[in-house]
Amino acid sequence: MARTKIVATIGPSSNNPETIRRMLAAGMTVARINFSHGDHESHTKTVQMLREVAQSEGKVLALLGDLQGPKIRLGHVKAGGIQLQLGEEIVLTPHRGQPAMIHLPHPDLIEAVQPGARLVIGDGEVEFTVAEKKDDTLRCMTTVAGLLESRKGVNAPGTDLPVSSLTDKDREDFELICQLELDYVALSFVRTAADIHELHAIMDEKGVQIPIIAKIEKSEAIEHLEEIRDAADGMMVARGDLGIEVQPQEVPLLQKRIIRACNDVGKPVITATQMLQSMVEHPRPTRAEASDVANAILDGTDAVMLSNETASGRFPVEAVLMMKQISEITETAFPYDIWRSRRQAVVTRVASVTEAISAASCSVAEHVQAKAIVSTTMSGHTARQVARHRPPTAVMAVSPLPSTQRRLALVWGVDCVLVPNFTETDEMLEQTAAAMRQFGLKPGDRLVITAGVPFAQMGQTNLIQVHEIT
Repeated sequence: MARTKIVATIGPSSNNPETIRRMLAAGMTVARINFSHGDHESHTKTVQMLREVAQSEGKVLALLGDLQGPKIRLGHVKAGGIQLQLGEEIVLTPHRGQPAMIHLPHPDLIEAVQPGARLVIGDGEVEFTVAEKKDDTLRCMTTVAGLLESRKGVNAPGTDLPVSSLTDKDREDFELICQLELDYVALSFVRTAADIHELHAIMDEKGVQIPIIAKIEKSEAIEHLEEIRDAADGMMVARGDLGIEVQPQEVPLLQKRIIRACNDVGKPVITATQMLQSMVEHPRPTRAEASDVANAILDGTDAVMLSNETASGRFPVEAVLMMKQISEITETAFPYDIWRSRRQAVVTRVASVTEAISAASCSVAEHVQAKAIVSTTMSGHTARQVARHRPPTAVMAVSPLPSTQRRLALVWGVDCVLVPNFTETDEMLEQTAAAMRQFGLKPGDRLVITAGVPFAQMGQTNLIQVHEIT
């Protein structure tokens, strides 16, 4: 079974019980609800359907709500678009109905950009350089020729836009995310830790706590990467917009840097965008796409994500299955020795008690040939700290909280089992051993168990024990 988790976006191609059932069987562990599309009524029905199917199939499925963020788009362009030539001049204006001008209904952007700034349209089909800023218009020169069409996205790499990462629409959508009790919320176009703090403040007002996945897709975010990581609960390598904000050839190394930053502190990281893009139309990926997925896994990503492939593609189930098969094959050559060296570095420096025990549990498991490392956890923190070391031993978690079980469905290598609440060590060991037997463990098999004593207190792991199944 693949240890790398699979995030699949739900859309027209997959938004029905039978397809979801097949995607779960194929390996989907997290379903992404994209709030850039659809309305609250449709999202509510989708979430209800996902939970009903997952329950009927006996599968653990986490739900990720992805906020749209301040997406900047062109206004109306004449039917069929405008074919621009290299060096051709165009003028952008925030006002409608201006002859010989292109409508850009974002005065904040026009105010922020300066002469010399780049404006990238869509996924880079067209690109401008601002030649002159006059009053509230921008005179631009076409530096990448192509077809300019209505409602295409606009990016201004290197320009600091004075807008919040949370729009009014995002705030309304987040209300629904809270009502539906989704397991994660993804925040788009994060630039600094202040964007994360803003969403946390809203949560504090509402009295809710939903883990935040910061989408890294702005050049400013790279400059503040560590502070964003520390403020958020995980990150997503959003390679689509990131590849517009920076040069495409920079993205592979930035991907490695983002993944490593999350690995270092035991927070989940998702690698996303165009991973199996050709499977939108074809039943098999290209060799380059298969290599792309494999390299993200070898880098240490917790999860790989499918977007259009499962939302609007022709082969949503096949895309999930292909993702799982690539993961399984790649993991047979996973560089556990490199991760072992990293783990040893953790125990040789001053670390928290939880960090030390999590690292030690991986070493002990290898020495005693344990069948699994089992973390008894309320929040999932200890299981994440064990998984950050990518041990070759199976990583299990037991928890009395269904929310923790679902959230761990995003974390590399962790399978979580629900158990009744326990108050004493003997009771904990008995319930843990009983839970592990459903995975085929037999008398004589060893487990390395971590726990916090006294029980039911989050963030206090202070016990490690080798337990033999009797």
